[in-house]
Amino acid sequence: MAAQKVQEKKIKDFVKDRYGQIAKKGSSSCCCNGVSALKQAEAIGYSLEELKNVPDSAILGLGCGNPVALSSLKKREVVLDLGSGGGIDVFLAANRVGPGGWVIGVDITPEMIRKARLNAKKGGYSNVEFRLGEIEDLPVEDDSVDVIISNCVINLAPDKGKAFAEAYRVLKPGGRMVISDIVTDKELPDDIRKSFPAWAECIGGALLRKDYLDKIRKAGFSPVKILDETIYLEEGMSEKIKGRIISIKLQATKARKPRQKLGDRF
Repeated sequence: MAAQKVQEKKIKDFVKDRYGQIAKKGSSSCCCNGVSALKQAEAIGYSLEELKNVPDSAILGLGCGNPVALSSLKKREVVLDLGSGGGIDVFLAANRVGPGGWVIGVDITPEMIRKARLNAKKGGYSNVEFRLGEIEDLPVEDDSVDVIISNCVINLAPDKGKAFAEAYRVLKPGGRMVISDIVTDKELPDDIRKSFPAWAECIGGALLRKDYLDKIRKAGFSPVKILDETIYLEEGMSEKIKGRIISIKLQATKARKPRQKLGDRF
């Protein structure tokens, strides 16, 4: 157990350092094959109209989908973004929930939090906030959030079961979680699993699809619905992972508390 904790800390430290460097540089150095951050954002599902309505410096070319587009956000809802990075999904969500709503971004990387706060100031957002913290130990109150979104971040957490348990804890009864993430349909080679760079590139920590969904259900979510899947078959991708990596989009719901029976009050 002690060795596992040491390994988990090493993974987190490596990931924090990698994404801290990305925050400083202003764009992703991985997974984009030389494509600009804007083009990468378009490729994974963001529309040009959406991208025009967020600060340019929030677009880092990160992620594997557009969870905001799938989340059916309503005015005045409270939204939590797990792994908010430079804030792109927080700002898109803020535009949808309006001034009566609130959006919280949580990220493990201090440099990303600083960048996101500067982006919020630049964009004039008054209905957002960014908190430094881990998705496995969220700095968020119980039953306080209507919707959770996340974009290619939970795969970076060594303890995904704990991350989903935390998501369940902070959601209001009846709340929903809409996420884009990376899973696999076959076991990855050990050298990929043990590679810190592969972890930081959203591959090394990816679970089998079945195991990923099982962890969500074990946390208490029901139903869990797959909304879309895309298999990565890009040219130049290592044969060790080609055809095994899947971008998955899903929605999971926290059950509403059962209604209190009249007799239970006495």
